Amino acid sequence: MNKIKVSAVSYTNSKPFVYGLMHSGILDQIELSLDIPSDCASKLIENKVDIGLVPVAALLHIKDYQIISNYCIGANGAVDSVFIFSNKPIEEIRTLQLDPQSRTSNNLAKVLLKNFWKINPEFVNHNQADAFVQIGDRTFGKKDQFLYAYDLAQEWLNFTGLPFVFAVWASNKRISETFKISFNEALKLGLDHIHEVLKGLNKVENFDLDDYLMKKVDFILDDQKLKAILKFHQMIRDL
Repeated sequence: MNKIKVSAVSYTNSKPFVYGLMHSGILDQIELSLDIPSDCASKLIENKVDIGLVPVAALLHIKDYQIISNYCIGANGAVDSVFIFSNKPIEEIRTLQLDPQSRTSNNLAKVLLKNFWKINPEFVNHNQADAFVQIGDRTFGKKDQFLYAYDLAQEWLNFTGLPFVFAVWASNKRISETFKISFNEALKLGLDHIHEVLKGLNKVENFDLDDYLMKKVDFILDDQKLKAILKFHQMIRDL
């Protein structure tokens, strides 16, 4: 039997999912790789994998994609790992460096800059910018290093009143219902053992991993989050 190729994100926020995939019977049916978000997206777009935990902005580039799980990487308010960092207030920002590891958060920053903050900075590739987008584990404990740290999930909630979804489990082809059921059971297994996941993580200075995985990241893809994805997609198209 050909194994189903799965790309998961290598960040801490997906550790519960990876735990579930690694500790369930489904591991015999899949070929699992761990990637940064932008590579998860590229692999699914280029048909190098069958399923990916893909940034929601990338869904716009995947023909006939299917969301195959009721689980996601989301947040209902501050997520504590997706920021615009700056030593200037947002209204004074003239240049912004985007994060090369991100698709969704870069687009989220652009949406908020245009529609919420109503400013139009220049996007640059050098580290002399007034501000920069940064996502994932590299942000842990970094908020106090800058005068301003704008949590983009919180700012999206302030703007729209909706939660935000960073990544969903999506496929680029038809996946059998039997496999989808087993796959979701594996993801649930990981979430049910989140305390075990936390025990296996190295401590991070000035950052509460328990709070992050138990309270900040919201793993359930509900109707409000699906609504948020549709709204976000439309705002990306309008950029």
